[in-house]
Amino acid sequence: MSELEREIAAFRQFLLPQGLKLTRERESLLREIFATHYHFEADELLFRLKEKNVKTSRATIYRTLDLLVRSGLVRRVHLGEDHYHYERITRNSHHDHLICTACGAVIEFHDDKLEERQQEICRKKKFTPTFHNLQILGICDDCRQKGEQPDSPDRVKMIQEAAMSLRR
Repeated sequence: MSELEREIAAFRQFLLPQGLKLTRERESLLREIFATHYHFEADELLFRLKEKNVKTSRATIYRTLDLLVRSGLVRRVHLGEDHYHYERITRNSHHDHLICTACGAVIEFHDDKLEERQQEICRKKKFTPTFHNLQILGICDDCRQKGEQPDSPDRVKMIQEAAMSLRR
C-alpha cells in the first residue's frame, strides 16, 4: 500500500465515527494535497482542481481542509499574511520557518538542538507541549543583497532598546 493510499484510508477512518463519507471531491482534494510538496492556499487548490475538471466548491475545500487539519493529515500555518497556508504532514516532517517579509519566501528548517532546548524549557516550566510552530520573520539573502528593507520595524531591536531604557 502506498503512502497516499494509507493516508486516504486514515482519512476514511477519521470520517466514519463522525457519520461522514470520503466523497469523490474529498478524495480528489486529498490526492491533490499529497501531490503538493510546498505550502499552499485553499484558493490555489480550487484553481488546480478546476484545471483538472474536478468539480468542487470553495466551501467544500474549506470544510475538507478543516477536517484534514483535525485528522492530523494537514497542518494550518500562518505565514505572516492575512490568511492561512496549509501543508501536508508526513512522518518526521516537523520543521520551522524563516519567512522573508520582503518577497514572502518561506525557508523550512529543522534543528535538533533547538528542539531539545524547547523540550528542556517545557520540562523546567512543568509544561506539556502538544504542538509548536516557530516562525522567524526577516529578510532572505536574495532580498538583502538587493537592498530590500523589512516591511515592519525590527521588533527584536525595539524590544531590546525598550528593555535597555527601562534599566536606566
